[in-house]
Amino acid sequence: MEYTQLGRSGLKVSRLCLGTMNFGEQTGESDSHFIMDSAHENGINYFDTANSYGDSLGPGATEAVIGRWFEQGGQRRERTVLATKVFSDMADWPNNSKLSALNIRRALDASLMRLKTDYVDVYQFHHVDRATPWDEIWQAMETAVSQGKIIYAGSSNFAGWHIATAQAEARRRNLTGLVSEQSIYNLLSRDIELEVIPAAESNGLGIVPWSPLAGGLLSGVLGHELDGKRRLTEGVVRRLVKHRDAIEMYENLAAEVGHAPGEVGLAWLLHQPAVTAPIIGPRTRGQLDAAIRALDVKLDTETLDRLDMIFPGHRPAPEDYAW
Repeated sequence: MEYTQLGRSGLKVSRLCLGTMNFGEQTGESDSHFIMDSAHENGINYFDTANSYGDSLGPGATEAVIGRWFEQGGQRRERTVLATKVFSDMADWPNNSKLSALNIRRALDASLMRLKTDYVDVYQFHHVDRATPWDEIWQAMETAVSQGKIIYAGSSNFAGWHIATAQAEARRRNLTGLVSEQSIYNLLSRDIELEVIPAAESNGLGIVPWSPLAGGLLSGVLGHELDGKRRLTEGVVRRLVKHRDAIEMYENLAAEVGHAPGEVGLAWLLHQPAVTAPIIGPRTRGQLDAAIRALDVKLDTETLDRLDMIFPGHRPAPEDYAW
């Protein structure tokens, strides 16, 4: 396993981040624990979750699954760089969502209780809160840091100007600010190349892409259409119809270079300088093994250029659309 720094921080994380969104309902608890053990066996130390994950089991269920895994001991917590998130509604009552100082305090304490730990390595804002001033947000985070409950702060789904504003306000308070940004980023979704990536690079944030294989579209759907175990959502099916020609060229290119399409899609992200670690969301050990194989895929300049031709990206703004 390769390791790298998370943004400008001194924190070392694996080049793949284990996403846990499926843990609980879609992937049962015993299988989830097995996948997390397998991730450690393969050197993955960076785990991502959120207080809202749990599907029909209810928000917080995924954190509880992870907490019971930590509770088994064996240095599971100590070997894990744990990232969770705050923002989403956790109860049908005011002040149980977003980034008010009150909700950050309550949500963090609740996450720590479910996760059965006394600190979170990276506490992430799951979305920008336009109603709460940054002075209030950073004051709440500063308090949590001083209490030893969090170490680093991160963002998710921020625009470039949100990152710049957050960092400016953090510097004004002599705080470290954000060390990472989680955004949707894959060969089909490259909008963050316009402003989010430049803002992250300028402000010392590592990019942690979610949905690295576009909900399965880049995992080889045409080669085996549906394997009988996975059903694509209606939205993914619509995108498949829209991008079928490009995906066919992509899968043919993957076959030409001798790798599975999913391996090529992850490898492309790992070749992007701003990317720290794509978030993989395996539901089985087999899917975890497939993602790990991508670490050994080296794409030459010609292959990267051909991928850019199939899935055109963006130059940084404003040159992408002006001069």
